[in-house]
Amino acid sequence: MADHGPLRTLDERFGRAVAASDLPVGPAEFCADLGNTAVALPVLCAVMLWAGWQGWRGRSQEASDEGAPVRWWLPPLAAGLALATVPALVVPLKLWLARPGPPQMAGGAHDGFYPSGHGATAAVAYGVAALLVLRGRRRMRADRPAAGPVMPTVIAAVALLNAAVGLGLVRRGYHWPLDVVGSWCLAGVLLAVWCAVCDRWSGTGGGRVPVR
Repeated sequence: MADHGPLRTLDERFGRAVAASDLPVGPAEFCADLGNTAVALPVLCAVMLWAGWQGWRGRSQEASDEGAPVRWWLPPLAAGLALATVPALVVPLKLWLARPGPPQMAGGAHDGFYPSGHGATAAVAYGVAALLVLRGRRRMRADRPAAGPVMPTVIAAVALLNAAVGLGLVRRGYHWPLDVVGSWCLAGVLLAVWCAVCDRWSGTGGGRVPVR
């Protein structure tokens, strides 16, 4: 468990080593700040607006399975709800587990640090933004050749971005490593739910090429 036992001991030992390392403080702080809602929310809102515009513009051209209505507004709306769900899940978990933070956070206003709210916010916001972009591109290129390396490039970029956020949080002493890993696991569940909801009820078939 992350809140007690030998795993916690190893986690805290590794966290102290990273926090005391020679990694530059400035870039680490910048990366940690990317998990702030004030940064992640505007990015997601911009992508939501783009995805909504793309869906609205192509709503009359999309053929849904078995004549079901095309709910072009569902993916961006679900993306916003996914991000709004983060504090609703993270705060109770923090209060329940009540894991102390790193020494640098001693005496802070928070009672718990597991999972990381910043880590979950970044993973969900940038993750679902990437999914919206990929979904929109599939819709735009439904009758064109495959998009090549775009999908792996976007996925790799989001993975590296979130790794940088997590490393920044640990380097600055805001969280232990397992706080960040726990937030990624939580974000993975929310992103999977978003995909399931959009594939099931948006009526667009996830942007897949229709069978002729």
